[in-house]
Amino acid sequence: MRTDAADVEQLATAPAFQSIGFGRKFKDNLATVLFAAAFVIAVIPLLWVLWTLLERGLKPVLSADWWSHSFKGLLPTDFGGGVYHALVGTVFEGLVCLVFAVPLGVMVAVYLVEYGQQSKLAKAATFMVDILSGLPSIVAGLFIYALWITTFGMTRSGFAVALSLLLLMLPVVVRVTETMLLIVPNELREAAYALGLPKWKTIVRIVLPTALSGIVTGVMLGLARVLGETAPLLILVGYSSAINFDLFRGEMASLPLTIFMERSTGTIAGEYRMWGAALTLVIVIMLINLAATGLSKIFAIKTK
Repeated sequence: MRTDAADVEQLATAPAFQSIGFGRKFKDNLATVLFAAAFVIAVIPLLWVLWTLLERGLKPVLSADWWSHSFKGLLPTDFGGGVYHALVGTVFEGLVCLVFAVPLGVMVAVYLVEYGQQSKLAKAATFMVDILSGLPSIVAGLFIYALWITTFGMTRSGFAVALSLLLLMLPVVVRVTETMLLIVPNELREAAYALGLPKWKTIVRIVLPTALSGIVTGVMLGLARVLGETAPLLILVGYSSAINFDLFRGEMASLPLTIFMERSTGTIAGEYRMWGAALTLVIVIMLINLAATGLSKIFAIKTK
């Protein structure tokens, strides 16, 4: 009996944590070094790109005329001008894409999560969303060209570009919204049903507001992604160095298309404007990302 009591007392007073062996310490340190090295390797190209953009594009961006003038009347060898015409085209095409992509994407995601479940229509919609997720931008441009211009007889325009961007942004909105709706606890839905709310009102007043923060963030990031596409622009709209406010008629510039066209001039002035437009595009995307962060905090569920 005394021996058992002594053993129990020895076990009770033994240290809770034993010393870590050399092998575990070595593996932990090795993993730390590998992860840190991978981070540095990934950051170096990013910093290099940012430095190159700032070094070559900061001078035109800081020019007084850059944000308020266009390239109208400038020869390929002339310096000066501004990117206002390209900003107008980029903003117009992005807004049209946003207006169509958000309601369509949200409604598709609501159907898949709340109504469709395992139905054949839901499976077909999921399959089509998967296909659109991997669709190259050049294919989206060719499809809109064949449908909108060749079949319907419409002209090349900024609206056709917005339709192609819609095809690229729609699967992003659907996937983000679907993921956020699945995160919403079922207890919220059941509590609303218990209070007598119909399903559609539960979705509108409970489910969507709860997931709104993540949906807004995903939508803004998807918009930032499609604004940098160049291939549909080359097919669906011509480049104009002047400002065009008509989305349905005439040539229209945008930042990616301006970068491509100025690079094709092969002049020092064209390269000067090219780097300025590239830095401007990065600034626009950065502002969209910052807006996504701010809107996410605004629409987030407030808790104590």
